Amino acid sequence: MAKYRFSHIRMRDYAKLALGATVAAAALGVNAAVNAEMAPSQDTAAVAPAEAGRHGEAKVNVTARQVVDLAKAQVGTSENASGGGTKFQQWYADSPRATETVQRDGGSRQDYLNAAWCSMFVSWVGEESGARSQVGWDAYTVAHAKWFAANDRWGTEARPGAVVFFSWDGGKSLSDIQHVGFVVKDNGDGTISTVEGNTGNGKVEERVRPTSQVVGYGYPHYAV
Repeated sequence: MAKYRFSHIRMRDYAKLALGATVAAAALGVNAAVNAEMAPSQDTAAVAPAEAGRHGEAKVNVTARQVVDLAKAQVGTSENASGGGTKFQQWYADSPRATETVQRDGGSRQDYLNAAWCSMFVSWVGEESGARSQVGWDAYTVAHAKWFAANDRWGTEARPGAVVFFSWDGGKSLSDIQHVGFVVKDNGDGTISTVEGNTGNGKVEERVRPTSQVVGYGYPHYAV
């Protein structure tokens, strides 16, 4: 069985993408997606995002505000009835990073065209903004989070422009991660405002999420 490890999978995609995948817990709250992670085929940290560098040595002249604004500009972008058709999936499938993650996770480049795309959305924003070396790029949320952790960029404080990783059942292990987006702001009331791709509505949307669903945050080193 090919073992794909894409970002997260809504239930209607389950049968199509894999046999024997573990279905994750349903989302908590209104409009939260139901997700599943594919069974891992090997070490998730085996291939780090290219050009990122240990401890993120590559500096960028891009601010957190610029990255968030670009992410917000994508709001409304929607997938098709097959769960594909977005520019984020097409870009990733055509990228050199897809070659690396196919080697790591199995499958083929074409599989990304209809795969869950929240992490591909984050990666595309990093690419298009010029902040890829700080945002990282991956199609699998757990591997994306592990890259931040391996580069000492992981924490529990919500900051504008941070990459936020979610587990709908409140798990706090990196392996529990099911979804990813960008922090817009900490609302100071136990919630954060975010912009995310591949929401439960199959779109890029702005959301308000409870911090109880946050596993942690990845911190790109943006320009001031």
